[in-house]
This record gives sequence, C-alpha cells and structure tokens, in this order.
Amino acid sequence: MTEKIKLNVGKMSCVRCSAAVEKALKATSGVLSAEVSYASAKADIEFDPNATDIKKIRKAIEKAGYSVIDDPITANAKKLKALKIKFIISLIFALPFLVMMVLMLFAPNASITHSMHTNGLWQLILAIPVQFIIGMQFYIGAFHSLRNGSPSMDVLVSLGTTAAFGYSLYNLIAGKTEFYFEGAVVVITLILLGKTLETNAKSKTSSAISKLMDLSPKEAVVVRNGEEITIDAEKIEIGDIVIVKSGSNVAVDSVVVSGESSVDESMLTGESMPILKKSGDKVFGGTTNLSGALTIKAENVGSSTVLSEIVRMVETAQSSRANIQNIADKVSAVFVPAVCVISLVTLVLSLIFNVGVSESISRAVSVLVIACPCSLGLATPTALMVGIGLGAQNGILIKNADTLEKACHIKAVIFDKTGTITQGKPELNGVFTTDKLDKNEALKICASLERLSEHPLAKAVTKSYNGDFYSAEDFEEIAGFGIKAKINQNEITVGKAPSGSGELYQKAAELEKAANSVLYLTINGDLCAVFSVSDTIRETSKQAVSQLKDSGIRTLLITGDNELCANEIGKSIEIDEIFARVLPQDKLEKVKYCAEKYGITAMVGDGINDAPALAQSDVGFAMGTGTDVAMESGDIVLVGANPLLIPKAINLSQKTMRKIKQNLFWAFFYNSIGIPLAALGFLSPVIAGGAMAFSSVSVVTNSLLLKRTKL
Repeated sequence: MTEKIKLNVGKMSCVRCSAAVEKALKATSGVLSAEVSYASAKADIEFDPNATDIKKIRKAIEKAGYSVIDDPITANAKKLKALKIKFIISLIFALPFLVMMVLMLFAPNASITHSMHTNGLWQLILAIPVQFIIGMQFYIGAFHSLRNGSPSMDVLVSLGTTAAFGYSLYNLIAGKTEFYFEGAVVVITLILLGKTLETNAKSKTSSAISKLMDLSPKEAVVVRNGEEITIDAEKIEIGDIVIVKSGSNVAVDSVVVSGESSVDESMLTGESMPILKKSGDKVFGGTTNLSGALTIKAENVGSSTVLSEIVRMVETAQSSRANIQNIADKVSAVFVPAVCVISLVTLVLSLIFNVGVSESISRAVSVLVIACPCSLGLATPTALMVGIGLGAQNGILIKNADTLEKACHIKAVIFDKTGTITQGKPELNGVFTTDKLDKNEALKICASLERLSEHPLAKAVTKSYNGDFYSAEDFEEIAGFGIKAKINQNEITVGKAPSGSGELYQKAAELEKAANSVLYLTINGDLCAVFSVSDTIRETSKQAVSQLKDSGIRTLLITGDNELCANEIGKSIEIDEIFARVLPQDKLEKVKYCAEKYGITAMVGDGINDAPALAQSDVGFAMGTGTDVAMESGDIVLVGANPLLIPKAINLSQKTMRKIKQNLFWAFFYNSIGIPLAALGFLSPVIAGGAMAFSSVSVVTNSLLLKRTKL
C-alpha cells in the first residue's frame, strides 16, 4: 500500500534546483517516485508509509538546502516582497555605477568621469553590501546545488560576479586604476529585477487555481435547531440544511430541498447560460445563485466536493511533466558545467591572443552571466500551467501534461452513443404487447427486473412505472444481452431480441428504424412485449463532429444498439464510421483497431462499460456527467458533458504545444547566440546580465499570452 503527497517547495532559483530536490527525494529510503516542478514549485511524491513518513521526506528536502512551504500563497507574496526590497536596496547602491557608466558613454574625458572611474575605494564600499549581503542568496544556492551534484544558475552568477569583484579588488590593492566593481553590482541588480518580474509573472500562470479556490464562500447560513445561523463554510456537515440567498455562491455540493432559481455553473462547465434549479436538482459548491433563494441539503463537503476535486486535478496536471520537457532537462543537466568550461576556455584563449587581462576576464564573466539556464527550464512548464488552467476555466480538466501533448496529434475520435452523442437520459415512449398480456402488467414485470439494473435503458423503464413491484429471484445481469430473473416461478428476460418472427418483431423493426432502442420481454422463452426507448441527441453533437472532420480527424460511433438505430443516429450527425451491436468487452478491441488503422486515437465515453476503452485509448475523454469510474479512467474530463469541448481541448493542446516550441526555440536561440557574442567580447557583463534577466521574463510572458486564446 503506497501513499501520495504533494508538497510546496521553497528556495528554488532555477530548474536545476528542482532536479536537486528530486534527486534528494529519490535517494530517501521509502520514496518510490518523485517529480518536482520548478515552475509550479511543487513536488509530487509517492512513498511507502511502512518505510518512511512525511517528516522524513520534509527533512530530506530541507537537508538538500530547500524548504517545505505550508501556505504557498502567503509564501509567494512574502518572496515577492523580499525580492522587491532586495532589488530596491541593490538599485540604490548601483545608481552611482549607472551614472558613471552613462558619463563614460557621453562624457568620457570629463574630470568627474575620470574621478569616479579611477577611485576604487568608493566603488569597493558600494560593492561590498551588494556582493556579500544582497548577493548572499546566490552563494548559498550555489553551495547547496554543488553539494547536491546539480549545479544551478547560482553557480554561474556567483562565479561571474566574484571574478569581477575579485579582479577589481586585486587591482585596488596593487594600485591599478582598472575596476569592474560596476559589473558585479549592476549584474546582481539586474538579476534581482529579472527574478522579481519572473516571480510575479509565474504567480499569474497558476491564477486559474486561485480563481477556482476563491469561488468557495468563506461563510454560509445553515439551519440548526430551527434557527438560521452563520458559520464558517468549512464547518458545514453532511445533511446540514443551507440557505443560499440570491447573488451568493453555493458552499458545498448539495441537493435542492425547496426554492427555485437560476444558477451560474460556468466555473464548472465553461457554459455561460445559467441553469434553472428546483427541488430535487443537484447544485455544486462554487456555483453562483443568480435569482431566488434556495434551501439545499449538503451531500459532499470539504475535500469531497466537485470543486475541490477539480482544484486537485488541475494542481496535479500543472506540476506533471511532458515528454517534450525531457529535452530541456537533459540540456540543463550538462549546461552549467559546460558553460563553466566555455568561460574558462574563453579566458585562456583571450589571454593567449593578447586581448588583455581586463578584457579577458570581462569576456569570461559575460559568458557565465548570460548563460543562465532559467529560460530553458521555464519554457515548457509555464506554458503547460497556463494551458491546463485555461482548460479548467472552460470545463476541460486535463489530468497530466503527457495527455495535453498527445491530444494535439489525435487522428481519430471514437464516440460512445448513450450519454455522449445523446443526452444519456432515455425515456420510455411506447409499450407493445401480444393479446395475452396487458400493457400495465408487462410494464410491471419489466420494471420489477429493471429496477435492479443500473443501465440507462433500465432506468427509463423504472422511472415510467409508479406501482408496486413483483419480487424477482435469481436475478442475473448478462453483459451485452440484458437481464433475467424468476417471477412467480416464471423465467423472465429483458434485453436483446430473441430469435423468431411475428407482429411484435415487425413492430420492433419499425421502432429501431426510427432510431429507438428496443427492449424485448420474454416469459418462459416466448416474446410477450417490446418496449420502445428514445434518447435525445445532444444539440452540439453534430457541430462537434463537423469541427473534428474539418480538422482532418476521423470520427466514429460505437454502440451496443442495433444497426438501424446506430445508422440513423450516425447519419443525423454525419459521422464517418459506425460500429453497432458492440458488446462492452469488445469496445476495447475496436479502440485497438482504430489506433492501428488511423494512428493516435481518442475515445469519448461516460459509462462503466466505457472505462476499459477509455483506458486503452491514447487519449480518453470522460463526460463529466458520467460515472466516477469513467472520470477516473479518462485522461481528460469534460465537466459540462458538451461534445464541443472535444475539438476545443484539441485546439487548446495544439496552441499550448505551439507556445512550448516557441519558448524552447527562443531559449536555445538566446543561448546559442548569446554565449558566442559574450566570448568574442561583444557583450559586457552588465549587458549580459540584462539579457539573461530579459530571457526568463520573455519566456514566461509568452506563456501568459496563451490566456488570451479563445477556444
């Protein structure tokens, strides 16, 4: 028996830090797997509770030089505030150097310029606080990353600024007048500016989570001992009667006891149209009551609500890793050591070719500073976080990053019929019997068996009958056929058609041709009645199929219904291919067949019998109104149960992957161009520092542009 936990990790400065935390966790006895995301600052850990516990896991993270954060929102706000303060202080000390640099550019021969440039003592006094107090975080980070065998950007910053500071100090002691204190000070200041902007931007990538969490009201009005009292929403218990006033948000998942009102469920479904709720209807925590007051009875509270499950699912997906990210991870693993070697080679070659000691050191420092791998580490996860968050806001819950990556390559989509293409709420619209059996008696017999089944067609029969039931014995449900039992010693079956001919068979054929599902009732082997059940096609099914076909995606329909009914429905929505009379256990084989024939295949379903096929498919779309099993088996949950969300999800996948590729291109391009320019002396340490800070911010900003996408 294993357990899974999610921890928020602090003090990470770049993607190599997340690798260090991951390495430390995996080395901990009892930890079975660990995945750490720098962008989301989260660690997903699976462990054996018999071999370790959360305290030991936290200790492993802290021993590696990092921290575990219990309140990430507060911690992020504090981190941002601390960075701003450090940047402002560093900027104050850097301003004189900036003035000196401007004077060197526009008035190089002025006496004040010469005086400032050659006075090393005042430069040293200004540089010490920035280098060793403000910049201490880089030394600490470098120490921990080297100790963990995963050198981070802190190593590059520390080496670069220390080299500039140390060479300047040597010249001051030796009585020379060439100093590079401004390089160290301004570089640290620019890096702090970049980190401040990056932290602020990164917090926006997970804003979807914050928005979802803010939907739950802090307080609620409940009825206890006959009185209305206001309590913390967290203290609501199952069975509590809650009053939801007009304009208020629903606190927990509940059923309406009394009242009638329109409820905005767009946070769950992505649909803007409000839904009328009345007695007996379900309402969900986080939705908004728009008009009249509702009295509701709490059914799911705390972490069991749909909203809590959505938040949990989005958080897990945002911190997961896509395959494309492995490219950046592999490069980052060797990047820092490689840059250190390039910097050393730059220094040696510059000295060999008599560039001068000062210029040689400047070039080596520029290489170290410009080569920070942050943009490379942020390229994939920031785009994933924004894309997955955008999906959640539109009723598309993507369970992991791999799914998002696969979805953009889908070549075929298989739709289950009932509950997917149709509403999943079939209704009995006709009972036809022989002269030997009364219609009411036939309905009573059929309902007495069907009330024991969970099949949608069974529920349609049971719902239409209000009388007493017969006692059924030896009940058995046969997958792909129907049900059988004994009533008053008579063998009764309800389900597929038995062999035979006659008026009832002809009537059944007519009903099936008109796209009705037909249930056959036999008593002791004789066909005595047929029941006609119809299920309305969803309004958006045809449009969804059309959009998929316009994108070059093959569409298929799979159902256990007869060919006539399946063909009629398939024809009405203009689907490409139809599989009828498919038994539940055979759906999985159809998915395999389509994958071999067309390529990456998606399956859309909502029932228990769809779960194996959903799991077998490359991408499983589970309708959110379906069973818990289907939602667990699916890779993407469509909360609003709207087929139009399928092409939207594929579109979201394509645009997110496009952002990731853009980010990776610019990250690789930036380093491949920046390092040679720095090595050849075209970039000073100050310009290199500014460029490095800009690269990270630009990658995060590009990811945030995904928020403007209309699905």
